[in-house]
Amino acid sequence: MEPVVRMNGIVTRFGAQVVHDGVDLTVQRGEVAALIGGSGSGKSVLMREIIGLVRPSGGRVELLSTDVWSCERDELNALRRRFGMSFQGGALFSSLTVAENVAVPFLENTALPTDWVAPLVAFKIAMVGLPADAAGKSPAQLSGGMRKRAALARALALDPEVLFLDEPTSGLDPVGARDFHRLLRVLADGLGLTVIIATHDADLLVSIVDHAIALGDGKVIADGSVAQLRDSRHPWLRQYFEGHH
Repeated sequence: MEPVVRMNGIVTRFGAQVVHDGVDLTVQRGEVAALIGGSGSGKSVLMREIIGLVRPSGGRVELLSTDVWSCERDELNALRRRFGMSFQGGALFSSLTVAENVAVPFLENTALPTDWVAPLVAFKIAMVGLPADAAGKSPAQLSGGMRKRAALARALALDPEVLFLDEPTSGLDPVGARDFHRLLRVLADGLGLTVIIATHDADLLVSIVDHAIALGDGKVIADGSVAQLRDSRHPWLRQYFEGHH
């Protein structure tokens, strides 16, 4: 097993507020891993620290064997081409069509001829289960579930080794969420992806996740398989899993 993410002694402070107070975690290659925790536990902040968007106050972050916060800018830029990120809400460019959104990583990070980009974009759109006619639509013309898939297509554009997803099923109805869960598992298995998800969705956790990491009181309160977390005596975890047996 090869660690894809390793965090040691992570401390995160915003003014007087301490969000993380010594977080240690490891995610292995090929896992679908989830970060869970109550509101304010810092799931999304931790994810942003891994990808080099928020600097922790202390500790060490390694992604794909690169020390994220002490590497050179060129090394960080090269690292960013090896992972995909879908932010909460999708963060699609509202003024661009779906196809133009998915094309952005190709145009910004590769020297591919323009006439090569269009078929690659069409392939990525099909890969996430969107109909071909979605390509020419703006994000505002799509349902919530279709916007999530469009954001996923953009995150997968450059064939990343690691995929980061922040609350990927927020705002979806139960049927749409289950469809999205299945899509994620199929893509993870089919593409050999390591997937790291910040989520509050217990259904997602139970249905597709291999490795779950629970945050609370600034620490990791549980780390292991979903079954191990479900057996935990921690009060927050017992409440979290209530009704999921």
